[in-house]
Amino acid sequence: MSSMLQRIQSREAQVAVIGIGYVGLPLVVEVAKAGFRVVGYDKSAEKAQSVNAGRSYIKDVPTDVLAPLVSSGKVKASNDPDVLAQADVVIICVPTPLNKTKDPDNSFIMAAADDLAPRLHKDTLVILESTTFPGFTREVLVPRLEDTGLKVGRDVFVAFSPERVDPGNAKFHTKNTPKVIGGVTPQCLEVAHGMYREVMETIVPVSSTDAAEMVKLLENTFRAVNIGLVNEVAIMCQRLGLNTWEVIDAAATKPFGYMPFYPGPGLGGHCIPVDPLYLSWKLKTLKYNARFIELAGEINSGMPEVVVARVANSLNQRERAVKGSKILVLGVAYKRDIDDVRESPALDVIELLEERGAHVSFHDPFIPSINLGKMQMDSVPLVDLGSFDAVVIVTDHTTIDYAQVTREARLIIDTRNATKALRNTPDAKQKIVTI
Repeated sequence: MSSMLQRIQSREAQVAVIGIGYVGLPLVVEVAKAGFRVVGYDKSAEKAQSVNAGRSYIKDVPTDVLAPLVSSGKVKASNDPDVLAQADVVIICVPTPLNKTKDPDNSFIMAAADDLAPRLHKDTLVILESTTFPGFTREVLVPRLEDTGLKVGRDVFVAFSPERVDPGNAKFHTKNTPKVIGGVTPQCLEVAHGMYREVMETIVPVSSTDAAEMVKLLENTFRAVNIGLVNEVAIMCQRLGLNTWEVIDAAATKPFGYMPFYPGPGLGGHCIPVDPLYLSWKLKTLKYNARFIELAGEINSGMPEVVVARVANSLNQRERAVKGSKILVLGVAYKRDIDDVRESPALDVIELLEERGAHVSFHDPFIPSINLGKMQMDSVPLVDLGSFDAVVIVTDHTTIDYAQVTREARLIIDTRNATKALRNTPDAKQKIVTI
């Protein structure tokens, strides 16, 4: 263990990151900036070629930051698993989606472990960052690695450290977001701590990999449940004839005991709609029903239908039916100012409107096209807004000219309160509907 720590401190340890997507590539860059030689391993030859050419495909990693690290020899990438044989530190950052039955799909982690196992050598540190259920590292990953004959805690060291990437966040990024770490053994924790303290600003050690796995799920379950609560409040306010946003803004003035969350068209992205279900699934194996998670999931997944009902009612008040209406969906990314549509509620809103017979187009400055089943839709220019019967703001990108939208659109259904500052005029009040 001491020799491993010395190799880390002296920067002699070579690092491999498995999976160079929105989590892995920013990590590659930070590790390289800390003075280590890093190889990004990914099954995508296209990603590997792009990195080796010094071109970033991740918005949070500027090309002018990546390119010098590549040209200096600090960073390289490959789709050949044999590069893992030279690594002293291996960090796994692969996707962990849900399968069709909403159960955890850990096949990407196991594929990474299968690539690593035959190339694993003594004094290797293996860190899993991919989100999974409490107990996975200890119960599933460790036995797979120990099939090699190497003993975890003695020959190799294994830890779990949840990724906390928030794409598009200008304030908190990989380096300055506190890093939670749990080791399979105390020795594993010590080595993992030794590695991450060379790269990250703040380290938060916990007692086990199970605890570290639970930390990640708690963080996103907290958000999912509170968003579910405020989405239901929005439904209540609508039925009570109240302005949801006014109520929330007034409540947010309380300096203690309250944290504002905001309603929207539903949950999207790689974490919040998915991670709580990992915890719910795990608890079902222990014969416990995670009721808050299930209820929040039901409310949040139903919000696209709430939005479409709001569109239909607003059109009806103007003596228009959804069927045959031209509707522009404004923003399809799952959150503002990013180019990611994973789990985006906008896709559900579009499909539901089309099922009702609407003619739907979309505009998104970050998303040139989307695929809905076998159909591809391309983003349309933000012009001639008066030709649409309704504009539905689903993602509140900051680059969109909402003054233009308010001025030109005939009817606006604003699910994000993006037009708050523009609703003072009588004309705007008549054409803008919120949830």
